[in-house]
Parts: sequence; structure tokens; C-alpha cells
Amino acid sequence: MLTIGLTGGIASGKSTVAARLMELGATVVDADAIARALQEPGRPGLERIVEEFGPDVLTVDGRLDRAALGGRVFRDPQARARLNAIIHPLVRAEAERLAAAAGEDAVLVEDIPLLVETGQHHRFDLVLTVQAPAEERVRRMVEDRGMTEADARARMAAQATDEERAAVSTSVLVNDGTVQQLLDRVDAWWEWHVEPRLAPGSSAEPV
Repeated sequence: MLTIGLTGGIASGKSTVAARLMELGATVVDADAIARALQEPGRPGLERIVEEFGPDVLTVDGRLDRAALGGRVFRDPQARARLNAIIHPLVRAEAERLAAAAGEDAVLVEDIPLLVETGQHHRFDLVLTVQAPAEERVRRMVEDRGMTEADARARMAAQATDEERAAVSTSVLVNDGTVQQLLDRVDAWWEWHVEPRLAPGSSAEPV
């Protein structure tokens, strides 16, 4: 199994990269998707969040009010640490289960937004980071996700910097053009860094 840690800041284009890697044949384990599932009604993540933060983080129909919770944790490092202490162990356990089910011949990509912050980069054969200009990321969050500029910048500030991600990465893809240009860069990265490792009997490790 070839293991790849995929990371990048919010609105960097990481989801587009993950989707392309799946098209190329990778098995993708999405930490955000796992976290969202764990926060559905009746799941252990939501129950523990309510125990920790109180019923104010629920909507009237008993679902997680992500905006209310996000407004608290992205401006309060201690609250964010409490939330992470609840969610991260649950996410890792489920990710390990999915990885084990992928099979020994898989190219396993774990899409982990907080890979650097949680110190997980050592677990992977390759670490791929997606970067995009900060102002473009703010624009995407405001225009595409309906956030205020203040909320967008708070979320960016709560994550690792581009420099911190690059320091633990084997490769960095810069998303500063069109979607097609990003997809072309993913394809080129796969051809150079992944395909040589998949050749029968090959131990090639691209420089």
C-alpha cells in the first residue's frame, strides 16, 4: 500500500485535488466527511459535543448548528482544542478502519485538513499539500460559502500556515490558476510521484 497524506488550508482547492486522485485510482478517506458523519444526530461525536458545549450548539430539530459552533471555536483556541479532543480520536479510529478495508495494493489518500496541526505527517509515504493565494481563499469563502470576511480570516488563522505545511510536505501543488490547470498539475504529480511506485517490482522513488 502506498499512503498519501493530502492537506491544505480551507478553500485551497484540496477537495478538487482529492476528487481527481480518486479518478486516477486512489482510495480516498476524507477526514472532514467522517467528522460530519460523526456529528449527525445519534452519533457519538454530536453527543459529546453537546455534553461539552451545551444545547446552544443544536438547531431546533436537534442537529448540529455548525455556524454557532464554528463561531465559538474559531475565535477561541481553548474551545477549539476542546472540540478537537472530542472529534480527532473518533475520526482517526474510523479512518484506520477504512484504510484497513482498502487492501494492500491500494493507493490510499487520507484527506486531512489538520494533518500538520495534529502531527500526522509521519504516518505517510508522501505528503501532498495544496496551496492557494490567501486573498483568493477569502474570496471563495465569502462568495461561494456565504461567510463574512472576518469569519473567513478567522478560520484561516486557526489553521497552520502555508510555510508550516510546506515544511512537512514531499510536494506542494499551487492552485493559482484555473480548475483545469490544477487538474493538469495533479495528473503530472501522479505520473511523476505515484506511477513509478506502482510498477511491478519497482522501488523507484522520484526525486
